[in-house]
Amino acid sequence: MKMLKPLTVLATASALVLAGCVTDPATGQQRASKTAMYGLGGAATCGIIGALVNGSKGARNSALVCGAIGAGVGGYMDYQEKKLRESLANTDVEVERSGNQIKLVMPESVTFATNSSALSGNAIDALSKASETLVQYNDTTLTIAGHTDNTGSDAINEPLSRRRAQAVADYLHQRGVAASRLSTVGYGSRQPVAGNDTWEGRAKNRRVEILINPDQNAVRAAQQG
Repeated sequence: MKMLKPLTVLATASALVLAGCVTDPATGQQRASKTAMYGLGGAATCGIIGALVNGSKGARNSALVCGAIGAGVGGYMDYQEKKLRESLANTDVEVERSGNQIKLVMPESVTFATNSSALSGNAIDALSKASETLVQYNDTTLTIAGHTDNTGSDAINEPLSRRRAQAVADYLHQRGVAASRLSTVGYGSRQPVAGNDTWEGRAKNRRVEILINPDQNAVRAAQQG
């Protein structure tokens, strides 16, 4: 049986604390969110148990599994969100959060030229920054979705959106994100986020989204092991 590494366990718990920190808009000071306070005890306890049984990886996975009794999964995703917001702050990439899903929205200005699936310099810069966090926090899956406006036919738009999604996935893989974590889909113009009757609306619809979700296989494996 592997020996417990206290620093590893403390680092796991500290990450969850930092993940739950929020800034008070009135004072500008940081404080622990209720989610972090409720979940820290369960996550830290499970991390210690996991480290005793399976070493440092056991500590990380066991803390993740503790989402069932605390804020383990939420904390794991919170900290990634924090790191992604920091690294992408000056790239025009939007970081959105819904439950335990993180969404990176890359507008056309950050991704591709018209009718092209070749990554722009801005896209490469943004993806390079994002990949550092995505590689570090590897208990997630990534779905890359390409979207277009309704200009032209579906016969053109859907293959184009798929190629753009694949270009993003390929680059992330080059930067160290495991291929097994990546999937792609092209929606063409079928999922607009704005009206296609104005230039501004069409520009918003031309985008690539990266959907980051907790890896359920990793959660189940940790539960079983």
